[in-house]
Amino acid sequence: MPDLTPIVRNDIVIDATYAEAFDMRATALVITAPTLRWARIAAASMTGFATSVIACGVEAGVDAELPAETTPDGRPGVRVLLFAGSTGELQKQLTNRVGQCVLTSPGSACYAGLAGTEPLKLGDGLRYFGDGFQISKRLPDRHIWRLPVMDGEFVCEATTGLTKTAVGGGNLILMARTSDAALAAAEAAADAIARTPDAIAPFPGGIARSGSKIGSKYKGLIASTNHAYCPTLRGEVSNTALGPDVGAVLELVIDGLTPDAVAAAMRAGMEAVVALGPEAGAIRVAAGNYGGKLGRHHFHLHELAPAS
Repeated sequence: MPDLTPIVRNDIVIDATYAEAFDMRATALVITAPTLRWARIAAASMTGFATSVIACGVEAGVDAELPAETTPDGRPGVRVLLFAGSTGELQKQLTNRVGQCVLTSPGSACYAGLAGTEPLKLGDGLRYFGDGFQISKRLPDRHIWRLPVMDGEFVCEATTGLTKTAVGGGNLILMARTSDAALAAAEAAADAIARTPDAIAPFPGGIARSGSKIGSKYKGLIASTNHAYCPTLRGEVSNTALGPDVGAVLELVIDGLTPDAVAAAMRAGMEAVVALGPEAGAIRVAAGNYGGKLGRHHFHLHELAPAS
C-alpha cells in the first residue's frame, strides 16, 4: 500500500497525492513588434479565450518575453505556446488566432517558435490574404511570406513545428483560511510557473477558481464544479475534501512541452507557496486526479515538494 501520510513544509500540509495529466499536441510561435508593448498586445489577443480545451479548443499562453537580440528580426518579442487534443484542432486554432489577432496587430511579425516532428501552417495558411500580392522569400534557415498590409508588410514564417510529447493537466490545488490568502499563494505560484521555460498556466493570471470534476448530474455536460473543494458545500456533501479551517481554494493548471517542463513548473509553484508560508498564503496543497483513469502522466507532490 502506498504511504498516504502528508508531509509538512514550513507548516504547510502537502497531501500524499498526484496530479494526473495527459498527452497533448503543442506548438510555439514567436511574435515580434516594434515595441515589447505591441508584441504583448498581439500575444494577449491571440491567447484570449484559451483556458481549456473543454470549451476553447486550445489552451494557450505566453511562455517568455524575448529581448530583441534573440528574435529572428531583431525586434522585441514574445514566445507563445498552444496546446490541443489533436493536430487538426491545433492547426485550426493556430491559423484562426494568428490570422485574427497577429496579422491584424500593428507592426507585428510571426515566426516559428518550435522545431517539431511535423510542420504546422503559419504563413502557408495565411498567404492567401495577400490576394495574389504576397511574396515568398526563402532564406538559408527559414521560408517566409510577406503580405502587404496597410502599415507595410506582415512577415510570417511559412510553418512552425508540432510536438507530440506535450503534456496537459498538471495542477496544484491550494487551500487557505481566507480568499485573500488563497489568492496570495496562487499569485506567488503563478509567478513562479511563468518563469519556468516551456510551460504555461492557461487560466486567467494562471489561476482557476472554478476547478472541475468529470461529469455532471445534467445530461451532456462533460465537466462540472468540483464540489469536494467548494467551501460553501462543506456541510452539504459527504465527500468534502476540506477541513473546517479552509475558507477558500484556488487551482493552477499547467501545460508543458514535455513532462519534465510540467514537473519543473509544479515544483517551482510549490516552492513559492511554501516560501510564502501559511499565515499569508496556503495552509494545504493538494492535486487533482481521477484514479489514474484519465492520463498516463502522474506528478506526485511529495516527489516535487521542497526539501524539509
